[in-house]
Amino acid sequence: MEILDYAFMQRALLAAVLVGITAPAVGIYLVQRRQALMGDGIGHVAMTGVGLGFLLSWSPIWMATAVSVLGAVLMELVRWYGRTRGDIALAMLFYGGMAGGVMLINLAPGGSSTNLMSYLFGSLTTVSQEDVTAICLLAGFVLLVTIGLRRQLFAVSQDEEFARVTGLPVRALNLLTAVTAAVTVTVAMRIVGLLLVSALMVVPVAAAQQLSRSFAATFAIAVAIGVSVTIGGTVTTYYQDVPPGAMIVLLAIGVFVLLTGLASPLARRRARAVAAAQAAGDPAECAIPATRGPESTVGV
Repeated sequence: MEILDYAFMQRALLAAVLVGITAPAVGIYLVQRRQALMGDGIGHVAMTGVGLGFLLSWSPIWMATAVSVLGAVLMELVRWYGRTRGDIALAMLFYGGMAGGVMLINLAPGGSSTNLMSYLFGSLTTVSQEDVTAICLLAGFVLLVTIGLRRQLFAVSQDEEFARVTGLPVRALNLLTAVTAAVTVTVAMRIVGLLLVSALMVVPVAAAQQLSRSFAATFAIAVAIGVSVTIGGTVTTYYQDVPPGAMIVLLAIGVFVLLTGLASPLARRRARAVAAAQAAGDPAECAIPATRGPESTVGV
């Protein structure tokens, strides 16, 4: 294929695959915790790390990772202790992070609005070999956590009180989830962009929930959708010269709309089957179970 003749596209496609896997892998826990917009807030904070990277001539990805992790820890501390004014503290953290990043990039030698736009909305041509190496290492960490601790993270995401009673370290797991989300943001920012990465965490999961009730199936379908839209968006960007982040997110939303349209008739069919079984006096297990909403994904 012609597209694979160029080194920058090889790097971009590899990064896109890793982003497509890691973003939904973390997003499924955030959706369960009803923290779907957490990635958006971390993306704002990560801008300060990008700006510091340019100002200090260090790797923007590694600097953004450090600042994002610190921001995620602060967000969890605010959630634990900021009972009354926590929303104000989070707002200042998010907007301060974005403003600090814009200011630092403009103060950095060689910094410009072009550098800023490539991190806000993604850019294929700027993905370097060093970026790919960093993305691979960070993606490995994300997958190790999200797959290796899936049972514990799922339990905490579903019911913190029950998880605490069973002896799980709830606060440590919540903190680990926040840190993993922060790492995922920096993994995705070169392809999707900091302002759109949250959509890639949430939309594939919401789309997968239209088809499945079990956690394992939802996880697998969400990752498959994530990889499909990131590759599709990256290839489309090469041929049509459109922003990669925007293209990827629009494809993900298109998949969600399509699957929602397909799931609605199926849900009505299952509901009619349940009603018919109840009218005939059949046991409940003989009926086809009704589809549950996007908020509930059960089973691991």
